[in-house]
Amino acid sequence: MAYITAAEVAKKWNVSQRRIQILCASGRIPGVFKLGAAWAIPENAIKPLDIRKNNGRKIKNSECH
Repeated sequence: MAYITAAEVAKKWNVSQRRIQILCASGRIPGVFKLGAAWAIPENAIKPLDIRKNNGRKIKNSECH
């Protein structure tokens, strides 16, 4: 299996390198591992859904608390 860096994945998925690092650290991308200070990410990894988005629905005040 071939691995690529967080910078390469960031360019491929059009997100920041920091966002890729966060996804790796939180276990959202399967098969990643640390190689020294860098993340090794499988080249065929699939971009996970962004759980920060609310998919266009309005959030009620009662849902915030």
